[in-house]
Amino acid sequence: MDYIKKKLLEKGVQERAVVKRLISEFGNVVVEDVNIDQILTGMKGMTSLLTVTSKLDPENGIRYRGYSISELQELLPKNSPEGEPLPEGLFYLMLLGELPTPQDVEFLSKEWYNRSHVPYHVIKVLEAMPTTAKPMTQFSTAIISMATDSIFQKAHRAGINKNDYWDTTYEDVMNLIARLPVIAAYIYRRSFKDGSFIEPDRDLDWAANFAHMMGYDDEEIYRLFRMYMNIHADHEGGNVSAHATHLVGSALSNPYYSYAAGMLGLAGPLHGYANQEVMFWIYDMIKVIGDDMDEKVIREKIETYVRKTISEGKVIPGYGHAVLRVTDPRFTAQQLFAEKYVKDDKIINIVNMLYDIVPPILKSLGKVKNPWPNVDAFSGALLQHYGIDEYFFYTVMFGVSRALGVLSQLVWDRMYNLPLERPSSETLEWFKEKAGI
Repeated sequence: MDYIKKKLLEKGVQERAVVKRLISEFGNVVVEDVNIDQILTGMKGMTSLLTVTSKLDPENGIRYRGYSISELQELLPKNSPEGEPLPEGLFYLMLLGELPTPQDVEFLSKEWYNRSHVPYHVIKVLEAMPTTAKPMTQFSTAIISMATDSIFQKAHRAGINKNDYWDTTYEDVMNLIARLPVIAAYIYRRSFKDGSFIEPDRDLDWAANFAHMMGYDDEEIYRLFRMYMNIHADHEGGNVSAHATHLVGSALSNPYYSYAAGMLGLAGPLHGYANQEVMFWIYDMIKVIGDDMDEKVIREKIETYVRKTISEGKVIPGYGHAVLRVTDPRFTAQQLFAEKYVKDDKIINIVNMLYDIVPPILKSLGKVKNPWPNVDAFSGALLQHYGIDEYFFYTVMFGVSRALGVLSQLVWDRMYNLPLERPSSETLEWFKEKAGI
């Protein structure tokens, strides 16, 4: 048993006892009232999940195990003082609830490299698909096809004790996270490049290897990938990809099935697909307003186009959030990255102009709870600057990152022995009766 796994067990045994006691001794404690609006508008704001990896604060944004993105920029290990934190460190933090040392991060980098071999049958499954298949279709299919290797599934069939479910789940999770960049890069190369496969480099970290295998070998791009993997890694338990992973996992489906379910949710236009929508909308706008003009004129034309979009009953892609009531710190992290490395870029300049123009317009409507940009408002523009302009692949990159959070939580779901998730539901007649209609 490696030292991370041993530490996880020590913490898990203690916390499992707390969860068991909360259920047995305090199960009747009422924590909040629920109204019809919350039930019928997607259960927004209803506390109904136990999630240890992260928490979304409406005023401060995502906090990983209590730490903000800006705090982790300083606290997590990096390859160099001026670089970006390594995602291995964030995984360690979300899994164990403590800040890692550089040695912890180095251990995970090497461990994931050693586990990164993708079974040949997975490649054969991908090769059987047309290269025109959407990258997320290929990605989800590859993940499901790896379930034949599930250690948890074999152990469960053999009759393993439920207190040991976490053990084989951890092994599956480590294998899955290690393989994801290899699979994603393979899909990228076969779909958009010459189809040639680039082997991982044992001297590179997890995120840098992802960029390398896609065909981008530059320290600045490595830093971009490290930042991207960190800021997209988790968003508490109620978002679609996290909740879907947890829900399917609650049926004791193996981690491959559970994570694949999360990725199918991530592929939706209201979730991970949104960064593509931003880019399509910006380019549609450029076709109308043009881009060969001074800044004052283009700002006026952007404002006109934004107002036209709203008047047609459409949303401004990348703006608004179900929980946040401030600018998404993930947007800010990308903006700071661009200020540091990007001197002048047409699309990034437009994204920054939109940040000045859109919020005041949305505020003036009086009905928008959050007029500020979210993470999707910036991510596509930044990727495109570095030559990654295949928009349909953006969600796959998002998915690789999201594995860090949702799979850490899946380990804890099994550690706590959380039961099958099975909420109750009612008919429309029941709601009408409760409302007095």
